[in-house]
Formats: sequence, structure tokens, C-alpha cells
Amino acid sequence: MRAIEFKSKIRENRILIPRSKRSELFVGGDRTVKVIVFVEDTDEKAYRQLTTSQFLNGYADSDSIYDS
Repeated sequence: MRAIEFKSKIRENRILIPRSKRSELFVGGDRTVKVIVFVEDTDEKAYRQLTTSQFLNGYADSDSIYDS
């Protein structure tokens, strides 16, 4: 089994397959696949942004001597 990864949207309860990935999935007949869907959670996105900003707030201007 191999994995094909792409980001997509769900429209009318259908997962849209990007044109660039269609040739990898087309076999000319039926094929059994396993589908795992990771849905972006708005709370998770907000949490990531908050933790990133809080992490960066922990640095002082004097820490910039370590920046390349």
C-alpha cells in the first residue's frame, strides 16, 4: 500500500481530488482505498496561534544576538 497526500475541500459531501493527483488514482476500474480525513479545527488553529505568540513573547530584545 502507498500513500497519496493532498489538501482538499469537501463540496456537496464529496472530497475533491486535485488534478495533479488524479492520474495517480485512476486505474480504469474500481479500486479499494482507505481514506483518513483530518479536519482543521478552528479551536486548534487559534490555540496554535496563541501558543506561538506566547512562545515568542518569552524572548527579549537582547536575545537577538543569537539570530543568524
